[in-house]
Order: sequence, then C-alpha cells, then structure tokens
Amino acid sequence: MELPVYFDEETEWGKAMLLYSSALKEFNTKLEILSNEFKLAFKYNPIEHMSSRIKSPESIARKIRHKDKELTVENVIKYVNDVAGIRIICSFSSDIYRIADMIKKQSDVQVLKVKDYIIKPKPNGYMSYHMIVTVPIFLSNNVIPTKVEIQIRTIAMDFWASLEHKIYYKFEGSAPSRIRTELKQCADIVNFLDQKMMSINEEVQKYNKDDSWQHKENQYETFDAGIAEAYGHIFNDNDEIILE
Repeated sequence: MELPVYFDEETEWGKAMLLYSSALKEFNTKLEILSNEFKLAFKYNPIEHMSSRIKSPESIARKIRHKDKELTVENVIKYVNDVAGIRIICSFSSDIYRIADMIKKQSDVQVLKVKDYIIKPKPNGYMSYHMIVTVPIFLSNNVIPTKVEIQIRTIAMDFWASLEHKIYYKFEGSAPSRIRTELKQCADIVNFLDQKMMSINEEVQKYNKDDSWQHKENQYETFDAGIAEAYGHIFNDNDEIILE
C-alpha cells in the first residue's frame, strides 16, 4: 500500500487511521447492501450481525514487536494486516462460504489472503474463516487501497472464540493442559452443533419448497379429531390423555 510522504510521523499516523476507519465504513456499507439485497431476493438474511474495530495502538505495537520490526507507520501498514477488522456472524456454516463468495465478487475488492480455519481448525479447536482484502479509499487527489481483515463465523463459533479468548487472557496465553483439553472438547461440540443445525435448516428448506408437509399436518389433525369424536380422548406414548 503506498502512502503520500508527510512532514512528521504523527501526521502520517493520523492519515493512516483515516484510511483504516474509512475502509471500515466503506466495507460496512457494502455488507449492508448485500444483506438487504439477499433479504429481498430470498426472504432470508445470512448475516446475523456485524462488528468492526480499529486495533488499539498497544496491540499494534505488540504485533510489530512480535514480527521483529521497528514500530513505524510504514511497517504497520506493510506488516500488520488486521489494523482494521470486521467480524461477520451468521447462522449456519454454509452461510460463511456464501458470504465470502459475495465479497470476492465485488469488483473493487482485492482478496490478498484467505485462511480457512473451518476446513482446517487451529490445534486448540478455533474455527473461523479469515480474509485479508483491500478496498479503495478515494481521497481528494488519489486512491489508496487499504487493508481490512474479515472474520466470518457462526454464532456458535463466535461464542466459543469469545470465551476462549477471555480464559486465555486470564492465564496470559498459558492455560493449564486440562483447561486446553476441555476447551478443545467444547470446540468439537460446537462443530457438531453447527453441523446438526445446518442439517435441520436444510430439511426445513425442503419443506418450504414443497408444501405437502402442510397437507400432512392437516391429515393428522383430521385423524386426531376423528379419533376424539369416536373414542372421546387420545393418549400419548406415556398413556397420558392429550385430547378430550
């Protein structure tokens, strides 16, 4: 990413923050438009909610030190990909790839890097879909592509990741082995839950395409009414009266 030359580091840093905050605004608008279009076309919204943030100066400094680079604006722009970040939460794991595909098809968005932690989760069980993209920011005299990190995950994945982050923060990244094992087990449960919910949703969608289920429901109601009229009551599997 190329930036104009400024008189001092403070001015340059302010300009960089303007670019990152502008990139978040532009991308949030893009996602809102895609979400509204999807609701209009399919009566369904794959995006539950979104959040965005600019990385704190302390976090940026830690990341630069971790990369053994000098803390300069130029190095931040070059080596830190997640200064501007957007998190997209969706209902089902299948929505993750649907949203990612919609983003990739934006003509002015360039995808720099993708990390699929759903197909290949991290060893601790973390699951999410990460994209590093650039979006053009139009200034008064030039256009500057600006990097944004996008994380796409389900509600269940986000729940696990949020709690895992809080727990690891307590131990400063060195949680006891037993806790790491239990967190990994929880991640496996989250994955099972996501797969189960997606399977149920797919079955529901099939019913929506074929209204014959409604006919079957009406048949059952008619049958129950007939039995009640003939015998006075209906029993359930526990021999309890459920209709009189």
